[in-house]
Amino acid sequence: MTESMTAETVTGALEALLLMAAEPVTAVELAQAVQAPEAVVVDALTELAAFYDETGRGFELRQVAGGWRYYTREEHAELISAYVLEGQQARLSQAALETLAVIAYSQPISRSRVSAVRGVNVDGVMRTLVTRGLIEEAGHDRDSGAVVFATTSHFLERMGLRSLADLPPLAPHLPEVEELEAELSQLAEAPDEAPDEATGPDRGTTIEPKEGTDG
Repeated sequence: MTESMTAETVTGALEALLLMAAEPVTAVELAQAVQAPEAVVVDALTELAAFYDETGRGFELRQVAGGWRYYTREEHAELISAYVLEGQQARLSQAALETLAVIAYSQPISRSRVSAVRGVNVDGVMRTLVTRGLIEEAGHDRDSGAVVFATTSHFLERMGLRSLADLPPLAPHLPEVEELEAELSQLAEAPDEAPDEATGPDRGTTIEPKEGTDG
């Protein structure tokens, strides 16, 4: 029975399943649900996605985080936000976005290293990101034994990415933890050297006042 199935014969069933999906569903899961070969299901999903694009529907079918799911189109984002949220702010704070960016481009990474890159304590922000399902524990650092964190499939879903390889090339703009640590070490080794006013330490690094001074 499954061998005679075509993309056209499973299209309706796939639409029904995807309308009920609360998260991306893999082609394998969909194939099992409709009892059709995976290749047939993939063809049907690809044709559906193209059809929605060609006919200018208000929604689209995307392949994200290893699965398929319906999304409203980006051009309707403001309308939907105003209708659903009614003015409430559901966005991440700037601190959370910066922390999430550091983790996304440097994962797996420990909490202390994220703090070093950002120059501030990130404990509270990282708890928020974990609570929202955007990051998760991903083992331990082999040198220090500290817990390391990585982004989740939910992060990929919310960003509309298929994999981390689709992240924009922003990594070169992030300060390297090793460079920051090297700068701090140099400052610690030379406490009596006053920094030049024009070329003093950057990235938020501060010099503690010497004992006996008024700071």
